[in-house]
Amino acid sequence: MSEELAKRKLLSALCHGSIFFSATVVSIGIPIVILFISDDPTIQSNAKEVLNFHLNVWLYGIIFGILTLILIGWLLLGLLGIFTLIMPILAIIQVLSEPNKPFRYPFIFRVL
Repeated sequence: MSEELAKRKLLSALCHGSIFFSATVVSIGIPIVILFISDDPTIQSNAKEVLNFHLNVWLYGIIFGILTLILIGWLLLGLLGIFTLIMPILAIIQVLSEPNKPFRYPFIFRVL
């Protein structure tokens, strides 16, 4: 495996894995730093996708948090938690098996 391919796998997986640190500011800092230090278009696409995923998770968390006052929000927050756990794992698996293809999260708005 070439050094460039190994770098692409590592940085892309690191971007997608950053969501597991979502309780800290570091979680969004990792893909931002990788976006600016990498000149690889695939890594940059993965970093942008992760930033969009973070923004969507935070937005949905706020909306569902407000809805908890109506009781249905608890179910939605639970589903969001499951989505936030499973999707980055699938993303990491995909970028490690197909490093030349950026992962696209379903059901998110893309701001970047």
